[in-house]
Amino acid sequence: MRPEDLMPEMTSLWIFGYGSLVWKPDFKYKRRKVGYIRGFKRRFWHGDNFHRGDENMPGRVVTLVEDHDACTWGVAYEVAGSQVEESLKYLNIREVVLGGYLTKMVEFNPQEENEASLFALVYIATADNPIYLGPASPGDIAAQIAACRGQTGHNIEYLLRLTEFMRLCCPEVEDDHLFSIEAAALALGRCQTHAT
Repeated sequence: MRPEDLMPEMTSLWIFGYGSLVWKPDFKYKRRKVGYIRGFKRRFWHGDNFHRGDENMPGRVVTLVEDHDACTWGVAYEVAGSQVEESLKYLNIREVVLGGYLTKMVEFNPQEENEASLFALVYIATADNPIYLGPASPGDIAAQIAACRGQTGHNIEYLLRLTEFMRLCCPEVEDDHLFSIEAAALALGRCQTHAT
């Protein structure tokens, strides 16, 4: 599915973010909700050779990997009217052209218990993408993140902002993959500090 195929019929659309979109959507929206989607786990398995890395040293950013038992927390943004076309055009450049992500519609469950689920557009990078990096140990992922910088900043900022979002907005949620990489990155930072 191409996002632009949605534009003619859509007067309102929800977009789910689980990586940098949780703190930096950079598009206008009507409202936002914290919540989760089921059937996917967030993993630092995708390469980034523009925003958080370069051609020589690609950074690591998150994508979603199918897992029946998992759920991934993030933010859904509602865009309405002219915001639909504007946000999709912007995200097509940011996520598809520069990021290598594909789109999918998923069921989003708001954090508030009394709110009904809704369908949202999500961007996912798959293993057949040329800059997909795949699994690695938390230590190896952290070392790569600590070394990389791209057009929008240091890769470590991406990691720390994502962990900050989870602690502030979803404090009851355990994300072992995310927090183990954060711990490894912080330990690496302390080691480098003591070594200098």
